[in-house]
Amino acid sequence: MSSSYDNSYRSKSIFSTGNIVLLGIGWAVLALLYFLLFSAKVPGADGIESRAEWYVIGTNIFEALAYLGASILCLRNWRSPQIVSGRNVWLAIGIGMLSYFLGGIFFGYTEIILKDEPDVSIGDVFFVVAYLLLGVGMILAATHRRINLEKWQWLIVLAIGVFGSLLAWWISLQQTKSLDPLGTILNWFYIVSDVALLVIATTLLLAFWGGRVAQSWRMIAAAAFSLYIADMWFKYAQGPNYQSGEILEVFWVFSGVLFGMGAVLEYDTSLSRSRRERGKKRA
Repeated sequence: MSSSYDNSYRSKSIFSTGNIVLLGIGWAVLALLYFLLFSAKVPGADGIESRAEWYVIGTNIFEALAYLGASILCLRNWRSPQIVSGRNVWLAIGIGMLSYFLGGIFFGYTEIILKDEPDVSIGDVFFVVAYLLLGVGMILAATHRRINLEKWQWLIVLAIGVFGSLLAWWISLQQTKSLDPLGTILNWFYIVSDVALLVIATTLLLAFWGGRVAQSWRMIAAAAFSLYIADMWFKYAQGPNYQSGEILEVFWVFSGVLFGMGAVLEYDTSLSRSRRERGKKRA
């Protein structure tokens, strides 16, 4: 009995909120250092500068594990009956994170193994599902709590929406790579989705500000901003000579890490709240 209790206690202490947050921060810092130190292009045998294949594989691993970890943490929230923002919120976000993970795997396989860069690939199916589910999860979070923002807060949301839309529109005009019709539709879907997630995340951040789950939704908002930055850079950099692994693509890793941190912070807040309520009932 004592041995079983000790093992359970060690397991809980290893996967405590503080340890998971530190692990996420450490993963983000390692990813940043990796991108900074090894992203330089080197001349190949044909004289064309390119990044080492092992480096590109590494960037895919950093990104994939960030989103896989976020998916596991979000689905853990879904399984908890005490979760504050609602279980369906985290189910949608968790499956969205898993879909983004799978999309990245297929994208990496196409780029690294098949040496191809098609306008549309199987990975896009998972990316589309991920964006839709992230939107659903955030909208469910908004309906779970009455949105009652002040005028100045609505102005902030409007300003961010306008700025995000104008930047995305400007970047779309700068693209030199011609896309097929389906590729063009997907491109605009991603642009609209990025801006929509940015607006929803900002609204939720302001709505939850100062509440008991404020910290978790600050992380989710930061994750949406990071996703927007990485996606906008990817659209801006795309062209005939595009090679993945640019420094700003580290924001994809940041986004996955921040979604996971948001999930673990809400899980901790929900458990603490549940313990307080049980304590009051006993009193």
